[in-house]
Formats: sequence, structure tokens, C-alpha cells
Amino acid sequence: MSAQLLLVECPDRRGLVHGVTGLLLRQGCNVISNHEFVDHETARFFMRTEFTGEADADQIRRDTLAMLPQPATVRLSSLAPRRVAVLCSREHHCLADLVVRHAFGEINAHILAVASNYADLGEFVGKFGLPFHAISHDDISRDEHEQRLLEAILPYDPEYLVLAKYMRILSPQFVNRFPSRIINIHHSFLPAFAGAKPYHQAFRRGVKIIGATAHFVTEGLDQGPIIVQEVLPVDHTHGPQDLAQAGREVEKLALARALKLVFEDRVFLCENRTVIFD
Repeated sequence: MSAQLLLVECPDRRGLVHGVTGLLLRQGCNVISNHEFVDHETARFFMRTEFTGEADADQIRRDTLAMLPQPATVRLSSLAPRRVAVLCSREHHCLADLVVRHAFGEINAHILAVASNYADLGEFVGKFGLPFHAISHDDISRDEHEQRLLEAILPYDPEYLVLAKYMRILSPQFVNRFPSRIINIHHSFLPAFAGAKPYHQAFRRGVKIIGATAHFVTEGLDQGPIIVQEVLPVDHTHGPQDLAQAGREVEKLALARALKLVFEDRVFLCENRTVIFD
């Protein structure tokens, strides 16, 4: 019998854990995993409950919503693989890591297609049997480029977009078509080492860690809720190229971990922060 998830967010109140789990018990379900958290700044309650049973999902949703203080959000998830489109530019490392993980069933997702503003990685993507769309941004406006990008990816009906080193700034209009469903990876030097050659800047400053941040994309550039941050230690023996290689390694790690959390419904949004049940 496959497990299901019950995902709850609402104002905090005494007895919520008892109420939700008791409701599942009365429906003949068995709770096999439960996590809850109260954010005291917003007085919001978050709960992720994994359960088994043959109860009617719509009935559970209605009954749960009826017992919660409002406004409340209740979702049921079957943990089915997520439908994903990947956007990239010329750097291969994050894309390569994702398609290999996808080929071996290591992420809870179906990569439907890959789109890029360059054709460089098309042959590589083709080796994995995935559709590849090269949509150049040369000599056209951002609006026109994004429209062509949407025309390529929307027929796949993706639930999420993953920016695997996609080096274009998306417009607010594009981002708002996929609210809280675009995930990006970048090196954590921003904004401390903004601009060109961040690893050369880091080398000159003698940094001792290399980091990367995976986050949801919002209208504000690199201001979205953080999902995962990872670091690797470095020292004085690492030159700019060594730091860049370390950066690529930590970016792959951070992005893969973030996608695992999101695609397993372990991430809740709390204003511009995340609540993560790891």
C-alpha cells in the first residue's frame, strides 16, 4: 500500500496535532511519519503527515479543512514524480548532474525537456533521450525571447522549472506564471562578490569556504526564499580555478538536495523563509 502525504498550514491553536492525526485514525488510516512546526513570529502552524490507508482523499481534505482555524491550506500528495523542465545556458555541471540522477531514478521527477539560450549542450542532452530546445536571445527583446521560451516549455505542462545555471534574468511576468515553482542555483558570493569573475575576487580576499545557495525565484533578483545552502572548505593552496571547481561541486550538491526536498513535499513557505521537514 503506497503512502500519501497530508500537508497542512494554518494559524496555530492548541490540539492541532491531536486533531489531524485523530481524524486520520477515524478514517482508518495509519500515520507512519509526522513532523510539525510553529513559527512564532507569524503564529502559523505547519504539518507534514505521511500515512497509509484506503480512505477517500477528498473526504480527508474536506474534513481536515473544516476542523482547522482559518485561513488554512490543506493538500494531499501521492508523492508521484514531479513534472519538470530544466533551463540552462552553457555551463554543463548542474545539468549533467541532474540528467544522470534522472536516468538512474535518484530524483522524484520526470525531466520532460531541457531549454537553453545556447545550442552548446544539445548533443549532450540528446544522449539521454530528452527533448532539447535551443532558443537564442540574440537580436530579440527579453519579452520576445521569453515568449518563445514559453511556447517551447508550456506544451509539456511542467509543475516546476529548474534553472541549472540559466544565465538570464527572468522578467516578473515570466516568474509570476510559475509562483513558487522556479528553483535556481547560484554561488553564495552574491552580493559580496557581485559582478564578473567572482572566484578571482574570492581568491584575492582569501576566502576559506566556497558556498552555493538553492532558492525559489521571485521578482527580486536572488531574493527568493532559501531552500538549501552548502559549503566546501578551501585554503591558501586553492587558486581561482580550484575555487571555481569547488564552486561547481557545491552547486551540484545544493541543487540536488533542494530538488529532493521540494519534490518530496518537505518544503513549506513562510513569508520569505522556508520551513523544511528534512
